[in-house]
Amino acid sequence: MSDFTIANLKEVERSTSAPAGLEARLARGALQAEHLGVSYFHYEPGVRTPFGHSHAEQEEAYVVVAGSGRVRLDEEIVELSQWDVVRIGPGVLRALEGGPDGLELIAIGSDTREGEGGETVADFWTD
Repeated sequence: MSDFTIANLKEVERSTSAPAGLEARLARGALQAEHLGVSYFHYEPGVRTPFGHSHAEQEEAYVVVAGSGRVRLDEEIVELSQWDVVRIGPGVLRALEGGPDGLELIAIGSDTREGEGGETVADFWTD
């Protein structure tokens, strides 16, 4: 018997903890994935992630599927456009912001071990 699961990201239940202007759909559970996280995010124009975060060991990739925006990676701010892929290594603080037409992206990462750590920084992105 084959081991696979199919889920439509736009049909995965929305995260209720996402702030206004940010749609988040986390598909790990819907995919019954043990070692893989795949999520959909839609940022309204000008909306920023309300905090920065990093992972101690996990590497992530973000694929911009529509719109544009910016990502803050530690102290550097980088412009993003459709079909850009950003790989973010362990320890790098990151936060995103939707551009004039908003920002849609797919985030892909591995599982995290219990107690893996990382960091969350409130008010990470300030002008």
